[in-house]
Amino acid sequence: VNLAYNSPVAGVLSPFIASKWLSALYGNLQDRAWSAKKVAPFIKNFNIAIDDYLPGSLEGTPIEQSYKSFNEFFIRQFKPGKRSFPTEKNKMGAFAEARYFGYEQVHDELRIPVKGNFLTAAKLLGNTKYAGEFEGGPLLLARLCPVDYHRYHYADAGETLENYRIHGKYDSVNPLALKYKQDIFIKNERRVSVVNTENFGKLAYIEVGATCVGKIVQTSDEKKPHLRGEEKGYFLFGGSTVIVLGEKGRWVPSQDILEHTQKGLETYVQLGDEVASF
Repeated sequence: VNLAYNSPVAGVLSPFIASKWLSALYGNLQDRAWSAKKVAPFIKNFNIAIDDYLPGSLEGTPIEQSYKSFNEFFIRQFKPGKRSFPTEKNKMGAFAEARYFGYEQVHDELRIPVKGNFLTAAKLLGNTKYAGEFEGGPLLLARLCPVDYHRYHYADAGETLENYRIHGKYDSVNPLALKYKQDIFIKNERRVSVVNTENFGKLAYIEVGATCVGKIVQTSDEKKPHLRGEEKGYFLFGGSTVIVLGEKGRWVPSQDILEHTQKGLETYVQLGDEVASF
């Protein structure tokens, strides 16, 4: 990351790394059958609790060998009951199993992880239709690493008002990259959906692509209402980010997340665990 974003060759290397074709090529390689050979060593090296997950499509094999490609392993699903969302209406469950930053109000002086002037609602959303409803409201940012569960979920029941894709670059979302290049979240490829929820008002979900993330896939039918905790979609290979914006005064991120964020620290949260409340 330092080489790509903070070195004499950064001007040449960074655009190459952030190019769409490189991410698409790498993602395609992870779909090949030979990539499955990487799964077992990956599980061992990163101490992944693989028994928490459903096996892949290759039946009659140990779970480590049941995935037909690395991408199939990458988008593995939890076994039923391994994660759950809060039953209390005023508590918001984590929409991704990831490392969280949280803020009580969106404004252009936020630090993620350093001071920048790019995190206005309008810039994140890519248009101004709903921007006014989210300016000054809370924000949760969940950063996923390659070792993480790469599906994301709805934090609360509701219905989708609008969805659209914003084409862009595929810069790294590593904290070091964000330090050296502070416009990543408004220049990267992203997918936006604005939903009206039962308990938290309007929420804007912004799924951000990143280096070697070939696709952002929506698995939910956004023409129909969704349930709390229901799967929304997934990222194919690579780490990436999900940002959720809220309306001003409707809810606030959990205190531990706020305190850690002020210190420049991410908080690792499991899927469904409380991340905010009203």
